[in-house]
Amino acid sequence: MDLAGPDQVFFEGIEYGADLCIEYATIGKSIITSAGLHLGTMKHFSEIKLTKGDFIIIPGTQLSYFQSIAYKSNTSLHQWIRNAYELKVNICSICSGAFALAHIGILKNKMCTTHWKRTGLLQELYPDIEVIENVLYTEDSGIYTSAGVASGIDLALHILEQLYGKYFAHKVARELVIYKRRSGLQKQQSDLLEFRNHIHAGIHRVQDWLQNNIHTKTSIEELAIVAHMSSRNFTRIFKKETGLTVHEYLQLLRLEKVKEWMFNPNISKKQMAEKCGLKSERQINRIIQQIDQ
Repeated sequence: MDLAGPDQVFFEGIEYGADLCIEYATIGKSIITSAGLHLGTMKHFSEIKLTKGDFIIIPGTQLSYFQSIAYKSNTSLHQWIRNAYELKVNICSICSGAFALAHIGILKNKMCTTHWKRTGLLQELYPDIEVIENVLYTEDSGIYTSAGVASGIDLALHILEQLYGKYFAHKVARELVIYKRRSGLQKQQSDLLEFRNHIHAGIHRVQDWLQNNIHTKTSIEELAIVAHMSSRNFTRIFKKETGLTVHEYLQLLRLEKVKEWMFNPNISKKQMAEKCGLKSERQINRIIQQIDQ
């Protein structure tokens, strides 16, 4: 799960058009998981060529492995990871993988986390790091750590969001049938996504349409066609699934867009109005007032 969960997130991202390449590496020729699953032949880690902005993701394993002489004596692997970090490659760990990063020395004076059963031990063994309790994942100076298992998926979605935006990560989460995104230390997801924690395909189609066509004036009747419903049934189901009327949701969507644009000096209020399907700058000013309150 530590490997397959994040891997599937990035694979689905590629399916949606993300410019990503996934490579697998190990210290030998093949891997057998702790559950006995053979993963087949892989590249040696030294064959992987990394550049600034890439990600190394270290899945967790049995803690006894990271504490073993076999691992601790593998200085070439440790130096490879340290060199990558110096090149501004992002380093990520899932679950007990944080012990690897701590041993290598790149967690010194940085915050991190690991599985709740092991946070105390991690802090005890490496007193010069800051272990954070009761969080799903952390990010500090290009180093990401997570609590393990399902939280590796949360971390991968967070990374995807950083690379391609909130809406892109939301689409991937939906593809994985994850309708409730979980954040790390603080709120890292759009308020708007809170209204998409349902599984009604017709309402999702409408929300996607509004997201992509916010500049276009539309009617309830037209949206009902997108949802494959009658107008009356559509307005009732939309409110039932999201907790908002269509008008309230559209206003929230505009608010979210203006938040993104208001600090961009290349977009005028007139352009914001056009992009939001509004008629005047005055309407944009009202939205900005809501943001400031």
